Amino acid sequence: MSKVLLISSNTTIDPYPVYPAGMGIIASALTLAGHDVRQFDMLAAEDTEGDLRQTITDFSPHYVGISIRNIDTVDSCAATNEWFLSSDLAITRIVREATEAPVILGGPAFSIMPDEILQYLGADYGITGEGEHAVCNLVAALDEGKTVPVISHNGATHRAGESAAWSPLRDDDLVRFYTRKTGMIGVQTKRGCPHKCTYCTYPAIEGDSIRYRPADDVADEIERLRTDYGVDKIYFTDSVFNDDDGAYLEIADTIVRRGIQIKWTGFFRPEPIGKDEMALLKRSGLYAVEAGSDAASDETLAGINKQFTFDDVHTFNERCVEARIPCAHYIIFGGPDETEETLRKGFHNIGMLRNSMVFAFSGIRVLPGTGLCSRAIEDGIVNEGESLLKSVYYFSPAVDPLEMNRALADLFHGHINRVFPPSKGLAMVRRMNKHGRYGLLWDRLVNFS
Repeated sequence: MSKVLLISSNTTIDPYPVYPAGMGIIASALTLAGHDVRQFDMLAAEDTEGDLRQTITDFSPHYVGISIRNIDTVDSCAATNEWFLSSDLAITRIVREATEAPVILGGPAFSIMPDEILQYLGADYGITGEGEHAVCNLVAALDEGKTVPVISHNGATHRAGESAAWSPLRDDDLVRFYTRKTGMIGVQTKRGCPHKCTYCTYPAIEGDSIRYRPADDVADEIERLRTDYGVDKIYFTDSVFNDDDGAYLEIADTIVRRGIQIKWTGFFRPEPIGKDEMALLKRSGLYAVEAGSDAASDETLAGINKQFTFDDVHTFNERCVEARIPCAHYIIFGGPDETEETLRKGFHNIGMLRNSMVFAFSGIRVLPGTGLCSRAIEDGIVNEGESLLKSVYYFSPAVDPLEMNRALADLFHGHINRVFPPSKGLAMVRRMNKHGRYGLLWDRLVNFS
């Protein structure tokens, strides 16, 4: 069998460092297939370049896999919109200098634009979508000297209920590093997203049918994190935690039934949740909620095909307030069908979200293969066939982005629980981190008194 070095290339810490679970899942699959696997995290390494070179020298891998998490910051207001592929290129070059082993790319960012990223980084192979089965097949084929496709497309082809490898092979040092830095570790309970939001790439990456992980398996992983590492907070990393089938309630019920003492959070779709259901979630350890509210008027919600109204957002927020669970809303202004009138409505509507955080974004990053990309072509923002490797943002032709940004900044000025531009929130996080307060720091800024 082969020796495989896996590299997590992500080094961003905004809004907080994220454990590289994808790398761990690939490591688990390869290990179960009999391969010798080593994991290397660019963020956790003290001397990233020197440590990487030394690891390659010591391990002498037959294959090197690089996980690419982000393309850029997706923040149109950033003074310098960091383009992470430049650092990925530097990593690839270090690997090329240190070994002749084939380089295999994967990860969510790679899955969005595989052909362009493979060409830019000069890697040998790539895998899109879920990678644990595909990477084992690729390595086996290469070991046998077979000719294989340069890119293995493993995207939205999954059937509902189809199983996948779930539990990452956790690296002890990495768990301790991320627990120390953020106070929490990510756990996944499901994959796939059936929603058709026009800007989103999740269905292309994970599939558009949900595959659920057994609730007891999730509970087992949480208990291992508690017992082995003392982890007391987790983040459920599902694209949307509150699924329509209610499997998320089974997760909560299992945590309660097994008496697991954990605090947790996750990303919710702002749809109706009953009082009893919210009470169950809180008993199971829910201490804060992130909501993909995404727009602030019915017109702009429809423009990105959210399939809910702002009344739903407001009702969801009220349920959180009743349960005294802090809620953070992520809301985009300037998207499809935004007008001066919808801006006025939106500004009024977010004023109704009491006891909550609101993070506002200006414009939407256009990514290939999405409905938003088609709309951007239709509105003359993007040309047919134009490369989107460097960031392009959609702004409704009916609004002036600069005037809109000024109005947002004025509206939010002086309110600690209203954040715009996003860099303001990141600066807030960094200040609080200096005082040893890590994790979802916004949950401490919501006042229920």
